[in-house]
Amino acid sequence: MTTASFTDYVATQDARNSIQLNVRKYTLMLCVCLVDNFKSRNKGMVGDHPAPVYKFYIESGRKYHRIIMETDSGSRSIHAFVDMKTGEVYKAASWKAPAKHVRFNLLLIKDREWLFENADWAGGYLYMR
Repeated sequence: MTTASFTDYVATQDARNSIQLNVRKYTLMLCVCLVDNFKSRNKGMVGDHPAPVYKFYIESGRKYHRIIMETDSGSRSIHAFVDMKTGEVYKAASWKAPAKHVRFNLLLIKDREWLFENADWAGGYLYMR
């Protein structure tokens, strides 16, 4: 069993903070991609009616960032969960919990680029591949 001293912990604190800030930044970028995808897909209309306005934003808990999708009428649903420390993206199982398996990792360049190009507002990209 290895024990890290307090000085080692303090020395690595900046690196941990940097990772958490990057995860938050990439999560916000994912929200922007989701809004852009909705606008480009629907072009302002759903059938004969004007499309609702969807907002994607983050609520942070103890362990996860929740990506929440909200309509202009106020109805909300969880789109995905993102682990604050590792950047792992999960499909939502319920309002309070993510599904078991990791779908993507925002800290991996390959995953992040694919995610930003292929993320759709309806969440189809979150199903197991």
